[in-house]
Amino acid sequence: MAATGGSGGDPNAKNADIIGLPIPELVQKHLERNKVALFSKTWCPWCRKAKALFNEIGVEFNAIELDLLPSEQEIQDYLKEHHGIRSVPQVYIRGQLVGGFDKTKEAHDNGSLHALLEGDGAAHSFDYDMIVIGGGSGGLACSREAAKLGKKVAVLDYVRPSPPGTKWGLGGTCVNVGCIPKKLYHTAGLVGQTLEDAKHYGWNVEKEKVQHNWEDLKSNIQDHIGSINWGYRVALRDENVEYINGMGEFVDPHTVKVTTFNRKTNAPQSSKQITARHIVIAVGGRPKYLDLPAGVDRELCITSDDLFSLSKPPGKTLVVGASYVSLECAGFLTELGYDTTVMARSIFLRGFDQECAEKIVDYMSAHGTKFIRPAVPINMEKTEQNQVKVTWSQDKGTAASDVYDTVVLAVGRVPETRWLGLDKAGVVSDGAGKLVVNQAEQTNIQHIFGIGDVLQDKPELTPLAIQTGKLLSRRLYQGSSELTDYDMIPTTVFTPLEYGSIGLSEEAAIAKFGESNIEVYHSYFKPLEWTVPHREDNACFTKLICVRSENDRVVGFHYLGPNAGEVTQGYAVAMRLRATKSDFAATIGIHPTTSEEVIKLRISKSSGSDAKTTGC
Repeated sequence: MAATGGSGGDPNAKNADIIGLPIPELVQKHLERNKVALFSKTWCPWCRKAKALFNEIGVEFNAIELDLLPSEQEIQDYLKEHHGIRSVPQVYIRGQLVGGFDKTKEAHDNGSLHALLEGDGAAHSFDYDMIVIGGGSGGLACSREAAKLGKKVAVLDYVRPSPPGTKWGLGGTCVNVGCIPKKLYHTAGLVGQTLEDAKHYGWNVEKEKVQHNWEDLKSNIQDHIGSINWGYRVALRDENVEYINGMGEFVDPHTVKVTTFNRKTNAPQSSKQITARHIVIAVGGRPKYLDLPAGVDRELCITSDDLFSLSKPPGKTLVVGASYVSLECAGFLTELGYDTTVMARSIFLRGFDQECAEKIVDYMSAHGTKFIRPAVPINMEKTEQNQVKVTWSQDKGTAASDVYDTVVLAVGRVPETRWLGLDKAGVVSDGAGKLVVNQAEQTNIQHIFGIGDVLQDKPELTPLAIQTGKLLSRRLYQGSSELTDYDMIPTTVFTPLEYGSIGLSEEAAIAKFGESNIEVYHSYFKPLEWTVPHREDNACFTKLICVRSENDRVVGFHYLGPNAGEVTQGYAVAMRLRATKSDFAATIGIHPTTSEEVIKLRISKSSGSDAKTTGC
């Protein structure tokens, strides 16, 4: 996506065939054969800004550098006589003069530049400046930011019922069936552990009298989620964003068909077509199924879409999958007292640090969660007792089975793009349905963008989607050039032993920098709070992954222990600023905390010293 840069370092090499033509013919051919044509000068700062703008939005252009031509002045005189301006840059789209940098920037900000690029003309009338398809965290952030910048915005949001029939309100996965309920159910499990510890702190808690009520937990959490759904609707109304509870499907690159559904029957109710200058795809994803014969898994299993609103206690539960969703759900179910088994095909937490992943599994196993690995379900059937008999294939091809009250599938997620009619808009996606975008989250169609879980090779994280949505609107409507930084992103897995991470896993760091160029500082530790209840030693763990050739710059942070999210967040700031191991070591820790264990790290893996610790 760039200027003409030719061979031998000559910026005009690509235009060598027309450079020697008479000036009127040179200008005519330059404008005719290039969708975006520039007359520029290599030293001109405004010319550089114009080129940077087109590079930023992913539009290819061709520039003739006048200061490198002997006919520089004559060409400028001709442009003044025939096109009205002599200065550079001069930006032409489809042969039509846009102007210099200021005019080009203004056209970009008000959306007319995209219309010109698509041949619609600047005067094309649209119903909205922006349509956002998807009312999750990213889509809401993007739409609200655009509205704050004075644009007319519509948000389309519709939740297809899951196979068991679960639906939810505005806010997307995170609010309704993801981060929020997951953290609250996890917290319920931690409260149970606290009750077990309480007697050691002098509280007279009789364990046999302490009971957990699933229905109360579910009801209280769903009430909280409902309040968030309502809060979003109020916020959209107050910020002049039109909310349409309907499903969007492309008719053409600028037109979306909106279908609304009957709330009780889920049957299509009405439809209409709306248009927008910019369209943002933010539909997120939904859980995968196993696609067992006759679709028995869709009939007999639930997913994370259904678990948090389950009307009755799950009882004996099988969780299928090795994802963080699988381990988080299995973790809180075990903590709440349910007989829980995890079945996985291979490694856990693929993409995360594998040393830490195995320590999580070891901890969960020691605290009551059962694991079957490697194994893959091959059949399911309903028993007379209304349970599910699951048969699975194990290593070496042997089969085994057991009966469960509930089977939860957590085997990955798929983007919801298959319902959008992307082909009608000409939008390119990969084989999994994820959008192929550039660094500005722009698809191959200039005015159509994607944010959040629908993007190819990007982390599926709520705060990232929110940031991406806000920055996109600011680039479109405020003149910002700030792009989303996908490096050094912090995240936390809320398993019973929580896991916070930033940057690279040890495996990824070795692959990127070479094993001999990596040093790892690591240590086990025991939180002070665990000492009085006599909880296990050396279950918690932390490590920093450093690049030797860059003064031990920290490129990977990993922490297993209590309050992992709170511990991890601050270190992300340091790592974005390229902190080194010596920066960490020079920082004074807060005592007694688990976070200070990161500051105190001094044992390297290469030393061979024991990383297990005792005492303060």
